[in-house]
Amino acid sequence: MDIGEKICDRAVLVGIVSRNESEEDVSKSLDELERLLDTAGGETIARLTQNKDTPDPRTLIGSGKAAELAYICACNDATLVVFDCDLSPSQIRNIEDIVGDNVRVIDRSILILDIFALHAVSGEGKLQVELAQLKYTAPRLAGHGADMSRLGGGIGTRGPGESKLESDRRHMRRRIVALEAQIAEMEKNRSTMRASRDRSGVPKIAIVGYTNAGKSTLLNRMTDAGILAEDKLFATLDPTTRKYELPCGERILLTDTVGFINKLPHHLISAFRSTLEEACYADILLIIIDASDPEFRTRLEVTEDLLAELGAGGKPTIYVFNKCDLGVAEFAGVGRHSDSDNVVYISAKTGQGINLLVSKIEEFVLNGKKRVTYSIPNSDAGALNILYKNATVENVEYGAEAITVTALADAKARGLMKKYAVDDNDDSDEEDFD
Repeated sequence: MDIGEKICDRAVLVGIVSRNESEEDVSKSLDELERLLDTAGGETIARLTQNKDTPDPRTLIGSGKAAELAYICACNDATLVVFDCDLSPSQIRNIEDIVGDNVRVIDRSILILDIFALHAVSGEGKLQVELAQLKYTAPRLAGHGADMSRLGGGIGTRGPGESKLESDRRHMRRRIVALEAQIAEMEKNRSTMRASRDRSGVPKIAIVGYTNAGKSTLLNRMTDAGILAEDKLFATLDPTTRKYELPCGERILLTDTVGFINKLPHHLISAFRSTLEEACYADILLIIIDASDPEFRTRLEVTEDLLAELGAGGKPTIYVFNKCDLGVAEFAGVGRHSDSDNVVYISAKTGQGINLLVSKIEEFVLNGKKRVTYSIPNSDAGALNILYKNATVENVEYGAEAITVTALADAKARGLMKKYAVDDNDDSDEEDFD
């Protein structure tokens, strides 16, 4: 092997067909696990599935299947076994004892954490990954043999001392507390930025969806954000926000978010909550769907379930079917609350349909807004702040006796400012953007 050659783990994937899942479901989940492994830099050399209503507490798949797994690993020079479900520490040790010392055993959560560590770029992202890894590893920290024996040994070193296991756990607890404090401080800064955005009155739109649906590519297409966009799972971990001006002149903020995935570990949701919650603070959601994916319904269901779990369900939503240049999977109706008026078909890669998407965003942003001219007496100049807070101010002219303001105002803003309107009839011939 050349000195610079990268070592690639040769892996066997293992899935369990339980009473709640069909073989087809498990096969599709293993397909996704294979893509995760490819993203992490591994190679799938074999798959193994076990039909088992009740998982074996010792090896999950039973002693007979574990022996078969060991045989597959030996015949194919496997270096890694990846289970498509969470394993307990004892199960990992028991399976490793069976498959041999040269084969590592991990589960889906560990693999996802590894990918997150690989793609974390910002300081906050790296801290969140480390915190998630520690929270997942600490309860599973256990060993056998000399590795976890009492420190020292022999004459002059005997005594109760402290086991390596106890020392490692104590160090992890301290590190977890320190990381949580650092992330909490960063969350304060993030909250300050959010508050500033709220005061600006600029509509906030979050781009959400299943991992690798094309969220980053869309943001790059619309704003030249220049963020990494690869055909890999979880290519983007850190949220990126960019300004965008709609044809009507209204400015919006577009935020790219972390992708969702089936069986996303809860400790990851917890560690990345401050990042994932960008969707909660948005005024409008763009749910990006891979139109070429035959499993788009399942992916969309996972996305909507996670949004609901985060408290972002029920927001005004535009369903954006992306990758239409690759062909559109057959379907009839999307989403639980969708209709034909909030669905757009695009290709973020080629630019196809982007104008239609922009028009749809503009329609949502300007829903119910009207262009109104106000005349505010100089003695009531403070009322101008109400407009800045609740409407989109387009033009301000300061006169000797009054301030003349043109603004896009919704029903709430028009009600607050009604006495200053040049024409106070709300049903007048003002330009309507509904």
